[in-house]
Amino acid sequence: MAERTEVVFVDGVRTPFGRAGEKGMYWNTRADDLVVKAIIGLMERNPSVPPDRIDDVAIAATTQTGDQGLTLGRTAALLAGLPKSVPGFAIDRMCAGAMTAVTMMGASIGFGAYDLAIAGGVEHMGRHPMGFGADPNPRFLSERLVSEDALNMGATAERIHDRFPEYTKERSDRFALRSQQKVAAAYAAGNIQPDLIPVATRSESGWGLATRDEAPRPETTLEGLATLRTPFRSHGRVTAGNASGLNDGASACLLASGATAKELGLGVKMTMTSFAFAGVEPEVMGLGPVPSTEKALRKAGLSITDIGLFELNEAFAVQVISFLDHFGIDDEDTRVNEYGGAIALGHPLASSGVRLMNQLAHQFEAHPEVRYGLTAMCIGLGQGGSVIWENPHFNQKAAKR
Repeated sequence: MAERTEVVFVDGVRTPFGRAGEKGMYWNTRADDLVVKAIIGLMERNPSVPPDRIDDVAIAATTQTGDQGLTLGRTAALLAGLPKSVPGFAIDRMCAGAMTAVTMMGASIGFGAYDLAIAGGVEHMGRHPMGFGADPNPRFLSERLVSEDALNMGATAERIHDRFPEYTKERSDRFALRSQQKVAAAYAAGNIQPDLIPVATRSESGWGLATRDEAPRPETTLEGLATLRTPFRSHGRVTAGNASGLNDGASACLLASGATAKELGLGVKMTMTSFAFAGVEPEVMGLGPVPSTEKALRKAGLSITDIGLFELNEAFAVQVISFLDHFGIDDEDTRVNEYGGAIALGHPLASSGVRLMNQLAHQFEAHPEVRYGLTAMCIGLGQGGSVIWENPHFNQKAAKR
């Protein structure tokens, strides 16, 4: 068997994430225009990439209808001005859409079929709420294949609280508060802005420019979080404050083979080491990243102690806590979500995977002592996804210090 081709993450961008709904900044912006803007921004940042050399464009969306439908990867490629010779397709793996786009394109490069590819995702949850228009097969409930909770993500988070009583609401609120504080600090330090592509917006008051995420609430306090209602269950533990919100946004990244990156003089931000997806009971879908991470570590011949930085998608605070507890990592471990996460930034489902990668790539540059990092997320209907990356800036001497 031929040796595997090295797969590198050249660059990644995203739009600022907006709040879903009529008051959100993207209410009058089309979903496909968001991802087109991300692709144009990505190509403008990498002028030495010949557009006709792009082998494929994989763009994910969870609710593939309306302006998020019509084989999004192909339509976005055409709208972004890529040559008509560049093909494209759409992907759906709910929250892990962009992550799956990256692993599929990475696998295609690793196999030797592709040299360059674009992967990303978009979600306009204001226009297309999750599951809108879907018609779940009645057998799911009539044959008790899953409980009704399985189709309600908030209810699945409440079930993790049920299963592990030590994951208290206060612990989730504390985690959520730290996410807000870390995002505010990351913005103040200029660590988030470099990967944001500004987007023109339109509202009743006229035209504007989105340059920052709309969802963060730096003024959050523990006392304020304690008073929020629990919409998924009376006297529950999951609130709008310790979960990600409903958001609009898009992301895109450029992947290449190591040889092609060298040939074109492209920078390398990360190298893909391994990836894995795994299934769990849909009723506790938040536990998904545990088996997917174990699988990815096994494939890479690594253990959790080899991972120096973690970018975990904060769909719900309790979901991240369950992952950390399983692997014996403290809630306040500085290796975890250094720039904060989805509780503050938002989680436009299918686009979030590349946000995690952008943040990890940025941290790799600042942490030459770290060799491996992990991006991981839970996925609706009981799945988890994990990608292990290697730091090209790794320095053995820095690690020893």
